[in-house]
Amino acid sequence: MNAQASSQPASPAQSGLVVPHEATLAQRALAWLIYSVVRLVVATLRFRWEPIPSGISAAGGPYIFCAWHNRLPLCVHVYRGFMRRLGRPPKLAAIVSASRDGAMMACLITLFGIQPVRGSSSKRGAQAMLELSRFAELGYDLALTPDGPRGPRYVCKEGAIYLAQMTGLAIVPASYHLEWKTCLKSWDRFQIPLPFSRVTLILGEPLAVPRDASDEAREALRRELDRRLLALTKD
Repeated sequence: MNAQASSQPASPAQSGLVVPHEATLAQRALAWLIYSVVRLVVATLRFRWEPIPSGISAAGGPYIFCAWHNRLPLCVHVYRGFMRRLGRPPKLAAIVSASRDGAMMACLITLFGIQPVRGSSSKRGAQAMLELSRFAELGYDLALTPDGPRGPRYVCKEGAIYLAQMTGLAIVPASYHLEWKTCLKSWDRFQIPLPFSRVTLILGEPLAVPRDASDEAREALRRELDRRLLALTKD
């Protein structure tokens, strides 16, 4: 290899890396608009917690939080409320798609004080998992939507199980039930809370994944995570 060639930076195609899309000005403006609307709506909501499972404690964290993709609108408030109840400061890194649409979502969750990590099952997945594991080493809780970004709805993929095996963190299933909501005609039937709704917040028992779990064991744990999340799901 000559000196001139070696001094040139590798392109994404040459290096095998997938570079996440950056947010456009319009996407940043949309993120601010959504952030403001969510803050206004949340101020009108009435929250009620189901009892927190005995297997979850401040000393047991950090955790990997998993919630269905259609529950994204209030996930930040579920997490922050949970941290207040545990007496821990919120410190969360969440996986967001590396796509163009994901760029807006990354802007949005940053406004809520969450560290975005860009990737999905179809793009930049392995890189995102490594970045999430580094944040876990820094004491961050982690979050992902196990049926995202494209579904099928209410079916967990393998990502959460692999992440738990890699980091040693337990998975906490999380959900909520909205009394008043509207659902979009999207693949996940995305739920938008209506003002003044009652919201029931629910956490499931944590699920541990052994470091030496085999392929068969991981598949059994994936099905168990599916079962636990579905048990918390009331549409």
